[in-house]
Amino acid sequence: MLKQIRRNDCRKLFGLATTARGGGRQNSRCQPQSTAAKVSVDNNNCNNNEPPGPNVITPIPGPQSQQLMKELGEIQSMKTIQFFVDYEKSQGNYIVDVDGNTMLDVFTQISSVPLGYNHPALLDAVSRTEMATSLVNRPALGVFPGAKWSNNLKDVLMSIAPPGLDNIITMMCGTCSNENAMKLMFMKYAENLREGRDFTKEELDSAMRGEMPGIPKMSILSFHGSFHGRSIGCLSVTHSKAIHLVDIPLMGWPVSDFPRYKYPLQDNVRENTAEDERCLALVEEKIHYQLKENCPIAGIIVEPVQAEGGDHHGSAAWFQGLQDICKKHNIRLLIDEVQTGGGATGAMWCHEHYNLTDAPDLVTFSKKMLTGGIYHKTDLRPEQGARVFNTWVGEPSKLIILDAVLKTIQRDSLLSQVTRVGDLMSAGMLDLCNKYPNIFANYRSKGTFGAFDCASPEIRDKLIGEMRKQGVHLGVCGESTVRFRPTLTFNENHLDLLLTNLNTVGQRIDAV
Repeated sequence: MLKQIRRNDCRKLFGLATTARGGGRQNSRCQPQSTAAKVSVDNNNCNNNEPPGPNVITPIPGPQSQQLMKELGEIQSMKTIQFFVDYEKSQGNYIVDVDGNTMLDVFTQISSVPLGYNHPALLDAVSRTEMATSLVNRPALGVFPGAKWSNNLKDVLMSIAPPGLDNIITMMCGTCSNENAMKLMFMKYAENLREGRDFTKEELDSAMRGEMPGIPKMSILSFHGSFHGRSIGCLSVTHSKAIHLVDIPLMGWPVSDFPRYKYPLQDNVRENTAEDERCLALVEEKIHYQLKENCPIAGIIVEPVQAEGGDHHGSAAWFQGLQDICKKHNIRLLIDEVQTGGGATGAMWCHEHYNLTDAPDLVTFSKKMLTGGIYHKTDLRPEQGARVFNTWVGEPSKLIILDAVLKTIQRDSLLSQVTRVGDLMSAGMLDLCNKYPNIFANYRSKGTFGAFDCASPEIRDKLIGEMRKQGVHLGVCGESTVRFRPTLTFNENHLDLLLTNLNTVGQRIDAV
């Protein structure tokens, strides 16, 4: 199937060009390499211990997984578990469950596995003495960092910092990264209102009582369909599923519309341009309304792709317009790259595709980056200690692994591979959309970070179940969306297996 796809001009088929605007330096470390490099897939970056293909020998979950679910259920309520995994046997792009079922993993721990399971470069990294020292002597980094911590930050995380963001705060996960990034926006907004003066005694005393003026009225603007985490603050800017929010007393902050496009994009330019304009106008309305209500918007939080809410994309023009609005009203722009960062879109940071005139004010990350954190502009640095702080403030051992990941990305030209395979993936999915439109519709992607919609949740769930029987593990999001979240080492061979099985299952479901 893939040989036929390769004869097509993938970029023209799917309108992958973005609106050009401005420029900026590339990341110093993981720049996209020439797509002419490393087109061979038989000796590239995959784990050589990968199995030859999927092998399903029991229903999934199998009897051992079901027994383990029962045992865990006696001490923990975790109804989201799908199956238990044998992580020693899982290799490369293949996940193996405890019942011995081997599946091509195109979901990869909710998009958090950068290179695949048991990648040799990562196993080598964790076998070194520095890893043992880091794990046994875990530091409270905000008080007692190790001697090499500053250099580790500069050499690893700052080597791939989004252009224009020269400061970093490490965190443990995406939720705490977004929570503390919102705090930075609030603190800066309040500092500007004080015109830079120090706190008054009244402000400090009233803050201890939870009252004004120490606790000012401010808000963060978010978007319908967004997901930013599960703390109280992050749930207040999350609008993807009701079950995440019900019963939790939240902040009541404003929410606006994220664009919902018609596909294919090249056939609906006029309608989608109007949608961009409508959504930007609504953001302006929200800003003015909040000022009128004396609860101004201090910042806007947005995902480059609404990855949990249904894989909704915004155009380059829309993100450029959103940044212009933020500058106009002196509002900070926080881009949540927790799921989109780390290379899956063919760039280290998804927002690089949007050609913004200036860097966003803050960028949060986690998942494929293996550690959480916040990149931010220098003027957002807290002036006082312990304002963005917790016991660990990150995890040094994760930087040891991340360093090996980044060196592998550069050595094996993985950003170029993601772009190349993503183009082929788009062409293949467009073909499936034309053949089985009730099963595959509205395919959209950047790199291999892709998704399509089914005509109903029932068809989506049927597809997921049938693909699992074929030995392909997929993820879902939104109401009826299937999402692709493969590793950066996912190559043409893996793609051919994915597309062939999607075609087989699509034909089977369509015939019913």
